[in-house]
Amino acid sequence: MTDVLALLPPGAPLILRDGDRVVLAEQALEGLMRAEAYRRTEPMHCRLPVADLVSDEGRRIDQLLFGEAFDVLERRQDRAWGRARRDGVVGWVLLEALAPGAPLATRRVASVSAALPLNALVDQDADGVADADLLPVGAFERDLVAVAERLLGRPHALGARSSIETDCSGLVQQALLACGLPGPRRSDEQAGLGRAVTRAEAARGDLAIWLSTAEGDWTGHSALMVDAERVIHATGARGGVVIEPLAEVEARLSADGFASAIFRRV
Repeated sequence: MTDVLALLPPGAPLILRDGDRVVLAEQALEGLMRAEAYRRTEPMHCRLPVADLVSDEGRRIDQLLFGEAFDVLERRQDRAWGRARRDGVVGWVLLEALAPGAPLATRRVASVSAALPLNALVDQDADGVADADLLPVGAFERDLVAVAERLLGRPHALGARSSIETDCSGLVQQALLACGLPGPRRSDEQAGLGRAVTRAEAARGDLAIWLSTAEGDWTGHSALMVDAERVIHATGARGGVVIEPLAEVEARLSADGFASAIFRRV
């Protein structure tokens, strides 16, 4: 399967199974793996400010922001199953949240107080969003921490990744995207970004990541170093986005069974 994944766009392959049988796969897999049927994905995009992406069991695992592309492979009743093109997460989203096509955005939302969330994608007609809240696509910020600090106090919510509410890896993802850097969704994916640095070397803007030792949708806890001793992160333990001493976060997560923090410089 590893060789197949290397030939696909980023993210999980679109494969529908019935037990051990692959009953439907995206057309990009034809000739690479056995399936009973193959189908082209249908490009769509999010037409709401934020839309939840849920697992087969109905748990929120991600979100789509306005303007983000979603490649649909299957429709069932009022839902569509496919892959979020921006971060590669696969799941179900309500069809009413989607519009046909994946138009090329020319601007992105750069404010956390606009009518659309931070990093939403728009074209020249951005109804309800002031020009002052927009930047051209390709114009990025430079300081990951400065982006995250604008979200201080925003509520923590598992599976969320917007400037309205967010989980830990969602906060880091938002800062990465605003700075024009790859923005994977999960902590274990974020742990592969950039290069490793030691605890003694860790400085402002570095990622601090505690990997989980348990199986499940959530693979760890992500934060950004504010300075050599503090992190900014979204945490259920404090109810939202906060700045805390690194040592306190390390102690709390270690007690919960997480591995010791690793540090990455992007």
